Amino acid sequence: MTYCLAISVNKGLVFASDSRTNAGVDYVTTYSKMHTFVWPDERICVLLTAGNLATSQAVLNNIRTDLEKPNAKMNIRKGQHLYEVAHYIGQLSQKEQRQHADAMEKSTNGGSEASFILGGQIAGQPSEIFLIYPQGNYISASPETPYLQIGENKYGKPILDRIITPTTSIEDAARCALVSVESTIRSNISVGPPIELAMYTSDTIQEPYHLKLTLNSPMYKSMQKQWNEGLRKACDRLPRFEWESTSQE
Repeated sequence: MTYCLAISVNKGLVFASDSRTNAGVDYVTTYSKMHTFVWPDERICVLLTAGNLATSQAVLNNIRTDLEKPNAKMNIRKGQHLYEVAHYIGQLSQKEQRQHADAMEKSTNGGSEASFILGGQIAGQPSEIFLIYPQGNYISASPETPYLQIGENKYGKPILDRIITPTTSIEDAARCALVSVESTIRSNISVGPPIELAMYTSDTIQEPYHLKLTLNSPMYKSMQKQWNEGLRKACDRLPRFEWESTSQE
């Protein structure tokens, strides 16, 4: 399993992902799930992947191969709108899943489905994020819910619902993204470090700021400690039950 998320605020986009692909008592592997394609001043695309690793790797290989074909009908650089790029990636995913469907049905390791989050900006257009489902269709974020998640999403959702709005600063959105991933790592063994974080400022059309954190990274340890302490203090300040004050008289 995995956990990836993207946040869209007025000032830009934030992307975060874990790196665990397998988990067990004595077997853990890691693989980057964040992939960035940048043509300065023209367009930027950030792709997050979850689900079957073979499918997501095949989709990425096809994306890169199509970029090398000058006569390709479509690639991530030719789409005039970002939703066209999302549609293209959905088609690649469906193609790969169909090719391996029979083998996967006979396998005990699960299906071939993969899901993606695509975010970025094409010059002259707004920055956007899209969730691409295994079925090939996609949705975009909304002002009411300005974030998208794939993978093991339930543990990291509460802070996003409580804090993130379109007016949230990009730095605060990035901090919330880190807490969201850390909360998921704490509650689910199938999600693990390193954590990758990318922040893109709208209308720059340049390489996003990128950060990779391990469990021993000073920033990660400090963030984890302060969040834990903050939750404990908030819990201590919650209203007391009536019988508590009575019993203390």
